[in-house]
Amino acid sequence: MAIYAFDGVSSFHLAAPQLVFGEVRRVSPRTPWTTTLWSFTENAVTLAEGYRLSGLSGPDAAATADIVVVPSWPEDLPELDARLDELLTAAHARGATIVGLCLGAVAVADSGLLAGRTAVTHWAAMEALKSRHSDIDLDSLVLYVDHGDVMTSAGTVSAVDACLHLVRERLGADVANDVARSLVVAPHRDGGQAQYTRRPVPTTPADNPIGDVIAWALGHLDESLTVERLAAHACMSTRSFVRNFKIATGATPAQWVLTQRLDAARVLLETTDLAVDTIARRCGFGSSVTMRQNFATAFATSPARYRQQFRRT
Repeated sequence: MAIYAFDGVSSFHLAAPQLVFGEVRRVSPRTPWTTTLWSFTENAVTLAEGYRLSGLSGPDAAATADIVVVPSWPEDLPELDARLDELLTAAHARGATIVGLCLGAVAVADSGLLAGRTAVTHWAAMEALKSRHSDIDLDSLVLYVDHGDVMTSAGTVSAVDACLHLVRERLGADVANDVARSLVVAPHRDGGQAQYTRRPVPTTPADNPIGDVIAWALGHLDESLTVERLAAHACMSTRSFVRNFKIATGATPAQWVLTQRLDAARVLLETTDLAVDTIARRCGFGSSVTMRQNFATAFATSPARYRQQFRRT
């Protein structure tokens, strides 16, 4: 495994694949896995935290690696450097698996290896990546996507899940479970588990009728919020309201209302002991069945599992 290090990479992103892959040798000493950090710079890089990391290998380390990992990418998402582009495509052509963890998926996408495929990255970069590569099918409801020859993962800690998946695929569940047990992490989190993100409500001027409707609707999520009722509150025709609402929020009224109900449900699941039936009524779903169906569609998990994972003490 050859892990790419660059100036500005965070120590966590660099350490996550090293930790998982390195643990393989400790729990299974006879497994011929080696991990190398490499860079285009001369033997050293400066980490995001300000530390200087020296003793790195050069790009030759990636030229023979079975797995080449881009563990992250600068937050301003610069275009892929020609040298790294050439290295990734050459490694892929000779049969190496290319892995883009977190924002590293952006670099892999720029190399063209994800064209026409499904991928994932940190939720904060999804829109930027979508506009940059419209030919990539981005899935925000997964922790990682593995095509066998190319793999991408969602944000930050999802890198550990992705690397454990690589161990499981190549060495079997027993070794992966031993690694997870040694690291004291879950041996397997569902790849279909959503990235949990807060969706901010678009701001609108206080004197804007759409802004007034948004503020009013947020206080009446437990009621029926049909398009007709929202339009009447804004003193607009239904057709005019739908058009102006989409301009202001980027979503249809129905989509927006559903999103707000789901977010309100998440807050109640995290911060209260209310029964799911009660939360469903308070958030306007009508029944717990409807809430569960919409919750599973949006977040690829159930309200009960979400509460178990995110419950605040």
